[in-house]
Amino acid sequence: MAERLVVIGGVAAGMSAASRARRLRPDIEILVFEKSGFVSYGSCGLPYFVSDIIKAPENLVVYDAKFFKEKRNIDVFTHHEVLKIFPAKRTILVKNLENDREFEVQYDKLVIATGARAVKPNIKDIDLKGIFTIRFLEDGIGIKNFIKENSPKKALIVGAGYIGMEMAESLASLGMDVLIVEQMPNILGTMDDEINEVVEQELQRNGVKLLKSTSVEEFTGENGYVRRAKLSNGEIVDVDLVLIGAGIKPNSEIAKEAGIELGRTGAIAVNQRMETNIPGIYSAGDCAEAFHLVLNRPVYIPLGTTANKQGKVAGENAAGGNAIFKGIVGTAVFKVFDLEVARTGISEKQAKAEGFDYVSTVIEHGSRAHYYPGGSKIRVKLIADRKTGRLLGAEMVGRDGVAKRIDVFATALHAKLTVDEIGQLDLSYAPPFAPVWDPILIAASDLEKKIKK
Repeated sequence: MAERLVVIGGVAAGMSAASRARRLRPDIEILVFEKSGFVSYGSCGLPYFVSDIIKAPENLVVYDAKFFKEKRNIDVFTHHEVLKIFPAKRTILVKNLENDREFEVQYDKLVIATGARAVKPNIKDIDLKGIFTIRFLEDGIGIKNFIKENSPKKALIVGAGYIGMEMAESLASLGMDVLIVEQMPNILGTMDDEINEVVEQELQRNGVKLLKSTSVEEFTGENGYVRRAKLSNGEIVDVDLVLIGAGIKPNSEIAKEAGIELGRTGAIAVNQRMETNIPGIYSAGDCAEAFHLVLNRPVYIPLGTTANKQGKVAGENAAGGNAIFKGIVGTAVFKVFDLEVARTGISEKQAKAEGFDYVSTVIEHGSRAHYYPGGSKIRVKLIADRKTGRLLGAEMVGRDGVAKRIDVFATALHAKLTVDEIGQLDLSYAPPFAPVWDPILIAASDLEKKIKK
């Protein structure tokens, strides 16, 4: 019999693992089991699908199950949930969700790419119709259909993280009154106040109401549909649609039950080869930890970019290769109305909590030459090690050119550059794209002055 690789999960990490293994080993059998009805899709595009910028769910799918079978000889089983892993006998227990039949499948190598799920807070009547999370393609389809059929006017978003920001824009663009409720005293928990205040102003400018240090205590409904939310400040608000954006947690339970070690984050612990503590079992994507190159320890920062890279490494090694995933620096960017918001490395809040001896600076500078139309101010915050000058993190917000520039700082973090070295980078310049002294160089120079004081 041919050697068999089994992959649990068929989205970013899972299909990357299967595809990489197939390129290296045309001789092995590869089976992928996916709980949902879709594989290989871009979940990061869901807010834009809901707002109808992206018209059809198929537009988010990179390749379907048929493609993988016909073009790559990978057997993909959708609507199949893996219930248990039995490492001692190298089998998994699978349930066909279409007919409820359960059966065992043998494997030689296993990749766990079970992803993550949305956190659902313990709120009374959170299961009323019209209350959604947005994590999977089916979630996006459900929300879009609900909007089409019910024409909601008042939307409540629980949580002011990245997905909350993107969905605030999405729902407001459809003509809804949007209220965001965040139980913490600040939005965007991974960013600092100097960035958050600009984002808050943008929400207000676009008619989105924000309540911080506030939570939802209970929902009430009529005929099974959500109609009101009682808040911790005593306010009762009318709602037609609710989006829960209170974070995500790794689907690591079946791994734990099988004796696979979890890290302190609750995600599956892996080494640089994406190996778990059990030989022959790998893990990748939103269910697994990643090594943070600034913090120098495993973290849980689930992002699609990381999932694809980890999946590729897991697939190569499961097929007998020797690939290494060196780590991440936590780079992320999102759009909210006309703002681009980005970060990489660690924030000042994190630097303080982690005990770094750090110095920081905040500057504002033009995104283009001052005389060229269309430019605007970019706010840049940098954090560096006080003794060595090594960059620890960067945060940026602005209307133009932020996404381009955060990648320079991400590259600097990977290369362990100091702010002095960043200030000497030979960056591109032309009036439509940047001033002679780019905001990157201005920020680095300003922080270098503080370090030398």
